[in-house]
Amino acid sequence: MLRRQLLHFGAFTLGGLPVSLVQAQGSSQKKLVVVMLRGAVDGLSVVAPYGEREYAASRPQIALPAPGADDGLLRLDSLFGLHPSLAPLKRRWDDGQLAFVHASGSPDPTRSHFDAQDFFESGTPGRKSTPDGWMNRLLTALPGEPAPTRAISLGQTPPRIFAGPASVASLGLGPKALQRRAIDDPRLQAGLARLYAGDAQLGSTLRDTTEARSEMGRSMAGEGGMDAKADAGAPSARSFAADARRLGTLIRKDAHTQLAFTAVGGWDTHVNQGAARGQLANRLASLGEGLDALCTGLGDALADTVIVVASEFGRTLRQNGNGGTDHGRGNVMWLLGGPVAGGQMLGEWPGLDTAALADGRDLAVRTDFRQVLAPVLERHLGLSETALATVFPQAPQTWRYADRLLRA
Repeated sequence: MLRRQLLHFGAFTLGGLPVSLVQAQGSSQKKLVVVMLRGAVDGLSVVAPYGEREYAASRPQIALPAPGADDGLLRLDSLFGLHPSLAPLKRRWDDGQLAFVHASGSPDPTRSHFDAQDFFESGTPGRKSTPDGWMNRLLTALPGEPAPTRAISLGQTPPRIFAGPASVASLGLGPKALQRRAIDDPRLQAGLARLYAGDAQLGSTLRDTTEARSEMGRSMAGEGGMDAKADAGAPSARSFAADARRLGTLIRKDAHTQLAFTAVGGWDTHVNQGAARGQLANRLASLGEGLDALCTGLGDALADTVIVVASEFGRTLRQNGNGGTDHGRGNVMWLLGGPVAGGQMLGEWPGLDTAALADGRDLAVRTDFRQVLAPVLERHLGLSETALATVFPQAPQTWRYADRLLRA
């Protein structure tokens, strides 16, 4: 069993044992940001298959109008359209920086939020005994030199995806996340160092904590992106955008940062989901603004960054009696950034006729989420096949669209 230590210092936490990384050739400038949408976003509204007759027929109140109509979808191709609330991201598609993989997700059939999120974050669908998260395993397998801020988690709670032995720096939410705190006092640091002198594990964790916090503070010194109006609580349209831009700026200014994770909740739309307007539209507008702000914060570093957006599972094709959708299966994964071969839909589309639906009600999963992530880790971050097998053990065979995912 992995032993995990966690030190709390205000909004900043850093947990784990000393980082031990495989030393190999690789560029520390290649970056990966994972954004998880907790609560199962409706992928059939995010990227709607308006070209399928069954789409509108199954959703009489919540189907998005076809492109060109009032409040209509933003046309991606003859089959798919982007939710109009995500208009800030349409230019990323047009510029070839945004792609989607529809009918993707976990091969495990659970419709439990808890289990499905656990399977995505552990990277081992169907196996609850996995002790660590796939991004922590990735951190230990990355080529290049270790650093206290090589991996950053944005949020108040250490996520399952970063659970494991490798140390991860944590950046709290809101503009006060990097304000000076007690742990920044050299006298307290010296006292804690003496206290932990006999415990190599705690002593190493303390050093990683203080070094990471100091490095993040230097990177963000004088940064105008620290919006005093940003809410330190759950992300809203304003606060998520501010936090996302702050994260992007930190990644851009800290040459050591290579991995980052954040999550946005509020996607469990069982009641009054809405169509082009309503609660889902409002939340997508928040998300789109935040992702655009993340790209803005990254600046030139976006050219070397892949942003992956995913949710634990999708939602039912048919709307329910409350004007919402229930827990489903297949969903859509988003890939954003300079290395992404954008402006295209990837993956195998199974269709929406009854015979093609999972359990007669859900979009089928035709692409395992690990098949989308694997080429990013291997071709973008430089993992060897052996290292990739440690990050995603027992993963399915190579995805046939892998060669089209990233730019040559």
